[in-house]
Amino acid sequence: MRNVVYVAPFPGITATARFGRALRSLRNIRLLGLFQEAPRGDHGYDDYVVVRDALDPRQLIEGAEILRKRYGDFHRVVGILENVQVQLAMVARHYGLPGGDVEAAERFRDKGTMKDALRSLGVPVAAHARLHSEQDGYEAAERIGLPLVLKPTSGAGCRSTYEVRTPHDLQLGLAESRPSRHHEVIAEEFLEGNEYSFDTVCLQGKPVFHSISRYFPGPLEVTRNPWIQWVVILPRDISGPWFDDIRRVAFDAVRKMGMGSGVTHMEWFRKKDGRIAIGEVAMRPPGAQFSSLVGYAHDIDFYRTWARAAVDDAFDGPHDRRYAVGICYLRGAGQGRVVRVDGLEEAQRRVQGLVVEAKLPTIGAPRSSSYEGDGYVIVRHPSDDVVQAATKIIVETVQVRYG
Repeated sequence: MRNVVYVAPFPGITATARFGRALRSLRNIRLLGLFQEAPRGDHGYDDYVVVRDALDPRQLIEGAEILRKRYGDFHRVVGILENVQVQLAMVARHYGLPGGDVEAAERFRDKGTMKDALRSLGVPVAAHARLHSEQDGYEAAERIGLPLVLKPTSGAGCRSTYEVRTPHDLQLGLAESRPSRHHEVIAEEFLEGNEYSFDTVCLQGKPVFHSISRYFPGPLEVTRNPWIQWVVILPRDISGPWFDDIRRVAFDAVRKMGMGSGVTHMEWFRKKDGRIAIGEVAMRPPGAQFSSLVGYAHDIDFYRTWARAAVDDAFDGPHDRRYAVGICYLRGAGQGRVVRVDGLEEAQRRVQGLVVEAKLPTIGAPRSSSYEGDGYVIVRHPSDDVVQAATKIIVETVQVRYG
């Protein structure tokens, strides 16, 4: 029986629980948890330990040691969240397990280090500077030029990210982000063009599968305009020469950055002049239901695909990309709580038969601050055009109302 430790601060979160069930589906494993909050209900863990701070590597090792004394040595220590990857590597190194390359984890986690590493490897990335004071910010703006973006060194999902287009924006962004010797901020070239993601499955650093998604519009614009209902589309055919350059660059990047076995999530741009540039890359599965989207496109359980790679060093492909898939993240203008959702019946009538999954906004729930909104609808069809038309109908017809 292989002892697999799953590290997650809050195991009840939907995505965390779904990846946990994927681990549970593997053969010959004892699933052990290291959590900050005890799981509820029929959680499926054979045992778990609760620590005060699941982001503290010392506490994680102490909790893991309790489990090791109960069940013996570990096979793997895994997790899916961006902010636990370095700590996972520290625990794996402590026990001499695969995944213990702390330096690689830090390269992926720290945005400045990541870009320095990618640039040194010849990978096209956005120009950037590390800020430790407001003066650093003004000097970076002079050197990089406007527009630019201010972001934390270890952020995810556009949190605490500021778009700077004017000197006034820069002043406000620096006042909000407050760079200092103890709080580093990244100033980064604002990449303009079409924005995509590139997700890979890797076995011991070798990419064995990839998926490409297109954003309409980019997450930063969605964050800046809270009325926009974000759309992501996975085109059915990604095999053509239009994506040859990003395939080459992305595969090269994850290999050279030190990825082991698991899933990576990369965000990249096709600039207006046709060239590509990497925004960032993370050594974890994508969020925002992307794992479901990849699964629907290929008729597979992509959550289990991650588990097989991370725990078994295995991949069950190749997988044919059978469908185009699209997701609409539901939200609207205004503040307060969800009071109603308009247009559902009409949208359902017009896209009937294309919807494969939906989570509707909960009446009475507070408005989400995330670009993922208060719910979503996923559609699929063999034709890209049909999927694009369906997402257009949904975002133009369905409106979340707040009050």
